[in-house]
Amino acid sequence: MKDIHIATAQFQTKNGDKEYNISRIEELTSEAVEKGARIVCFHELCITSYTFLKKLKRNELFDLAEEIPSGESSMRLITLAKQHDVAILAGLVEKEDNKMFNSYICVTGEGLVARFRKLHPFIHKDLSAGNEYIVFDLFGCKCGILICFDNNVIENVRATTLLGAEILFMPHVTGCTPSSMPGRGWVGKKYWDNRVIDPVSLRLEFDGRKGRKWLMRWLPARAYDNGIYVVFSNPIGMDDDHLKNGNSMILDPYGDIIAECRSLDDEVVVGLCTAEKLEQSGGYRYRNARRPELYGDILRQPHMSKLDIEWLDKKPKK
Repeated sequence: MKDIHIATAQFQTKNGDKEYNISRIEELTSEAVEKGARIVCFHELCITSYTFLKKLKRNELFDLAEEIPSGESSMRLITLAKQHDVAILAGLVEKEDNKMFNSYICVTGEGLVARFRKLHPFIHKDLSAGNEYIVFDLFGCKCGILICFDNNVIENVRATTLLGAEILFMPHVTGCTPSSMPGRGWVGKKYWDNRVIDPVSLRLEFDGRKGRKWLMRWLPARAYDNGIYVVFSNPIGMDDDHLKNGNSMILDPYGDIIAECRSLDDEVVVGLCTAEKLEQSGGYRYRNARRPELYGDILRQPHMSKLDIEWLDKKPKK
């Protein structure tokens, strides 16, 4: 891997307004270039917005989707990348034949470098699941992509690392949503509406277990255990009727944050990723110490739900 400056951004999208959303990508890319970035990445489905997709009928979603790389949005990103001599990563709804995907692309001024289709899509029933990992060369670096929930299935991160990824791009739309974990939950829109006169209350919500503290449970672990750079991107503000906490950040192979968006507004930050940290990290040693002969068959086993396990426990033994 070559040393490289990477930018990650956060911004508030407008539902289905590709023109506005791409205009924000253009402005934030310009800011990133001024800060020395060679790669600039944005969040999941940043070109279309995310949460509102669940309200669309199939034909409406299909009309919003584009072919890759011949679609207008892909071509505009390629033009933008050429203008600044950078790589740009961004998300959109893709259509191919009669199928649609939650996709994330990497482009340079030369054209499409990589396309990844989300493995675990769930915002709309008519989005098809991707079925492959990708690792690609970018400016002398080995890069991979996993979208949002894909990263919560830890095998996906390990598999992408084992395929050679040194830098893993993790575009998300996440945070400030309920779960069974204590302290998780929605953050009310009132906090966002009052952010100018009362930024402290919003920051406390964003930095607590509903937002940043939840991210800090697992993002550093993905970077540290695998010995890779993690580039996390996330929107800030209202994504349809859901409030998102931003906190786009870059973590090094030690699990340390080297750059993070801390503004309550659109922002882009740049971190320097250096080759020397890769082989110095614990994750590098852990990968080399693997003994797949012990657990290879176990990892190939199909998933069993709690009900499956209970049924096996109750099944009469021969």
